[in-house]
Amino acid sequence: MRPAARAAFAALPLAALAGVLVLLLRFDLPVAGAVGWVPALGIRLAWHIDGLAALMLVMITGVGAAVFVYAGGYLAGHAGQRRLYVLLTLFMAAMIGAVTADDLFVLFLFWEATSVLSFLLVGFEHERAASRRSAQQALLVTGTGGLALLAGLVVVTQVLGTSSIGEIVRRLPSVPLTPALTAGLLLVVVGAFTKSAQFPFHFWLPNAMAAPTPVSAYLHSATMVKLGVYLLARLDAGLEAWVLWQWLLQAAGSITAAWGMVLALRERDLKRILAWSTVATLGTLVALVGLPGEGAAVAVGALLLAHALYKAPLFFVAGNIDHGTGTRVIDHLGRLRHAMPWTAAAALLAGMSMAGLPLSFGYVVKDLVGDAKAADEVLAFAPLANTVFSAIAVAVAGVAAVRVFWRHPGSNETPEAHEAGFAMVLPPLALAVCGIALGLFPVWAQPVVEAVGMAMTPGNEPVLAPLARVLGPELWSFGATFALGATVFVLWDPLHRLVDAFATRLARFGLAAQYERSLGWIPRLAARATRALQHGRSPGYMAVAAATAVLAAGVPLVMPLAADPGAFAWPAWAPPPAGVAAAVLLIAVGALAAVLLRERLPLLLGAGLVGYGSAVLFLFIGAPDVAFTQFAVETVFVIVVAAVLLALKRRGRATSVAEPACRPLAALLSVALASTLTALLLAAAALPFDDTLARWFAAESVPAAQGRNVVNVILVDFRALDTLGEIAVVMLSLLAAVPLLRAAGVHRAGRGAEGHDPQEAVR
Repeated sequence: MRPAARAAFAALPLAALAGVLVLLLRFDLPVAGAVGWVPALGIRLAWHIDGLAALMLVMITGVGAAVFVYAGGYLAGHAGQRRLYVLLTLFMAAMIGAVTADDLFVLFLFWEATSVLSFLLVGFEHERAASRRSAQQALLVTGTGGLALLAGLVVVTQVLGTSSIGEIVRRLPSVPLTPALTAGLLLVVVGAFTKSAQFPFHFWLPNAMAAPTPVSAYLHSATMVKLGVYLLARLDAGLEAWVLWQWLLQAAGSITAAWGMVLALRERDLKRILAWSTVATLGTLVALVGLPGEGAAVAVGALLLAHALYKAPLFFVAGNIDHGTGTRVIDHLGRLRHAMPWTAAAALLAGMSMAGLPLSFGYVVKDLVGDAKAADEVLAFAPLANTVFSAIAVAVAGVAAVRVFWRHPGSNETPEAHEAGFAMVLPPLALAVCGIALGLFPVWAQPVVEAVGMAMTPGNEPVLAPLARVLGPELWSFGATFALGATVFVLWDPLHRLVDAFATRLARFGLAAQYERSLGWIPRLAARATRALQHGRSPGYMAVAAATAVLAAGVPLVMPLAADPGAFAWPAWAPPPAGVAAAVLLIAVGALAAVLLRERLPLLLGAGLVGYGSAVLFLFIGAPDVAFTQFAVETVFVIVVAAVLLALKRRGRATSVAEPACRPLAALLSVALASTLTALLLAAAALPFDDTLARWFAAESVPAAQGRNVVNVILVDFRALDTLGEIAVVMLSLLAAVPLLRAAGVHRAGRGAEGHDPQEAVR
């Protein structure tokens, strides 16, 4: 890929970042607007940019700019570099659309776009089986969550009568939580949990580390995995007082935070260690969203920003180590500061923020998180989970910034290590320096964090974000956490063996193991279903179709009767005209003949009576066009099939249908279908006649179609496609009869020709 093309791609997120900054500086938040899209469904292309969306935009474009620069060096000379840039650009656009959308269904479209693009990015190196498996897993897990999310959005929209996110948040506090609304909101939570890798759906994120490092740094640390957190935070202002919301988010988030950090001890691959710490941070964010109060909202905004500023650089560092040494396994790495000084500096600065050392932005954020989880109405498990998260975060930061650069683990040397190029060193340094700068001057982050707090808090009152902390009182808490984290860092290897043995046994019962088993169940289940359904026997197909019709039409009819036996209203009885009665009798006789006869030709003629009886019925109920079409089709059908049966009989190939005299299940299904259709017709006939359409046709016949014969106008103008279909049916019937007419002409000519066999002509 040419340098000019790389520069052009890198300029896209920089331009987007500049646009976001101009928007924030020139306009007061929130900024909203909408244009019409699907008015019949009440869906608009609406956007709403408040403090929460603005922070997400800054991370999407800011980290995106660093990722685009880094990708130019990481994949220099790679044949798929252009493809990666195109996918990253589309992904950035989808993320921008998702966080600015103010309509649930517009958000869902961008949400699913990020899932599909993530699948393509995780499977970027599709020639590797591991990449394909990881991409498949990420798509299946997040895609299944997307289906749950869509179902929840539909239910919430139906209950609240709007798909506008802002309007839904305003209405939720005053709307009673009915079972339908509760189910819809729980489905939304499931969709958000799968996207943000919450327990028990957490297993897919570390496996997605098969993606190239620029993808991991962008999707799995700063943007896509935080989309679920964003949706929960967006709805939090309307659901903050819902106890189930608080408990569910606190419980799932706290378990994810603690368990994710414990599982980080199991890994030896530096990138997977960072991935598990990302899972833990996402759990902490979800738990904070579930905490009531302004302090938790401020902590969410601060942690979102801090995590992007230290985790993306650390992923870059892992990529530089892999690029410079050929491995990411920490057992094979040591004293890399001599060969990779700039990468070591970036790792050290980012590690300071991750560990929460004083004078880093991570120190400010961890203090805010601790204050939020020490407040009232917090589950007892949450503070303990936060302690585990904070301590092991110190250890993970030590592994990424100290162990591989400053310590020598045993006898493993890396003399071939070398520093990465400028394009791979500048992005992690720039982001890590930003994290330190905000720690030295936290007031710089104050406006955006306050705006996040306002977006997540009901009402329009300003939210105080006390980011400028006094070091003294907080150092005691930090000292205890740091000491515990340092102990975990020193004991990393024995703890690794212990956790690995425990987690290996426990993994057999987890959702990840069930997912792997399901991959084997799916083809076996599909094979059995195919053998059961695609058996090649017409009666079986007809039975499935009839049973489906009974369930689809019968269940909605029976449910109101179960609730209120008097809900069914019988239509007024009136004796049918003689023509209608004759048609019904003809249909009944034909149906009985089709059931009782066994020879094919009589059976065909008996079934033909059903068609002729239907034509007579159409004729006497005011549908002569349909009646004439039915007459023509039925006549040609009976003649054509009868001719085929006679020809087969002459050749000795006609046999009777070998069937038992009675099929109880078939008879029962037939009675059920007939009863369902009868009940459906009776229910429809009991409804008052709606003449709106008839009056409209009468009123519009002359002005719209210049015709006074309303029936002709309907057939030729208003329902011309219907008439065209009838004409097409008659034409096809004529074409089907043409071979018979030709055969009859040949037969008559053969009678006068000496030596010609008439039977052969018929054949």
